[in-house]
Amino acid sequence: MKPVEIISDGLLLRDWAPGDVDALHHAVVHPDVQRWLPLPTDPAANADFALHQAPAQREAGSGLHLGVFDAADGGLLGSVTLTKIDKGAGAGGYAEVGYWVTPGARGARIAERATRALLQWGFTELGLGLVGWRARVGNHASRITALRLGFTMEGTARSIRLGPEGTRFDRWAASLLPADLTESGRPDSPAIALEARRARIFGGPRPVLAGPGGVRLRAAEERDLPAIVETCRDPETLRWTTVPEDYTLADAAGYSLGYQPAQWAAGTAAMFVFTGPDDAYAGNMDLRLTKPGDPLFADVGFSAAPHTRGRGYTTTALRTVCEWGFETLGLERIEWLAHVGNDASRRVAEKAGFTVEGVRRSGLAHRGERRDVWAGGLVPADLERTAR
Repeated sequence: MKPVEIISDGLLLRDWAPGDVDALHHAVVHPDVQRWLPLPTDPAANADFALHQAPAQREAGSGLHLGVFDAADGGLLGSVTLTKIDKGAGAGGYAEVGYWVTPGARGARIAERATRALLQWGFTELGLGLVGWRARVGNHASRITALRLGFTMEGTARSIRLGPEGTRFDRWAASLLPADLTESGRPDSPAIALEARRARIFGGPRPVLAGPGGVRLRAAEERDLPAIVETCRDPETLRWTTVPEDYTLADAAGYSLGYQPAQWAAGTAAMFVFTGPDDAYAGNMDLRLTKPGDPLFADVGFSAAPHTRGRGYTTTALRTVCEWGFETLGLERIEWLAHVGNDASRRVAEKAGFTVEGVRRSGLAHRGERRDVWAGGLVPADLERTAR
């Protein structure tokens, strides 16, 4: 493959040159880039990649690694790549696309503009018939760029990539056909606009939500684990939830410090512990965004520590997380389910503003049998009607 130069939409895409090495190294060692891409941090390694490995892959036809520069002043803005190029794979060939942007160039859709130009070139010059995209779960900025380009999300590849410290990461996977590539300047669809809004939230750390009376919702910490174990071993918790019996510290750590952060990174749930004024663990509050095809829906689940029951903390935490879901995530309905007979959960839901809408017969599985459940819903207007 001959050297490539593409000029499009104010950008210059070209092979790396000796004069680019310092700027390249300075960009890739930035923490915002290293967070998602295990790129070399050694100057010599980056120089070898730019001046030797990348040209070798281009000449072999297996990969294309281009710097992205401002077409006017020549400043480095990022990089875009085609890897795993296989011109003979199926109808028209296959490649995978990748991109990164320098921290100072963000906010101008550089990755989207540069990748669109490279994909147009790849479909035309290489005759590609399918392009794949992969990104570590939690890299919402990359995901939004892929969606804006027309990629179809296909799911999550689990533990597919070995990180620099031997850690395996789940990755989102998507694909693009030539006909699906979007045009430059097209406004976001409502669905992509909503996902972009949420990307700014789930792309950062879980917030601390403050409610009245000193109640707070925050991410679980190691100091909370003994109280979580006590709560999950409580007979009332076991009676109404599906937490494992004989709950251990290892169970609490795996769920609270492993599973919950993973759900936040994926953008599928906002899971918090809630506390009283002393910031000590008082219970768990989960807001889950898992209904297929309905991004404006969520359901909620909660449990309270035995020593905090009856103080109103759970009701305050539930209302606080629902207000946050409506205002920040743009939700339009939040659902609550509880086994028929769980009067404590029902009181909390109703005090928080939920309307109990009926009974779902055999609505949930519980320890080997199906049980009837109460179902309730909350919409934004309910909060106005039941203002604090």
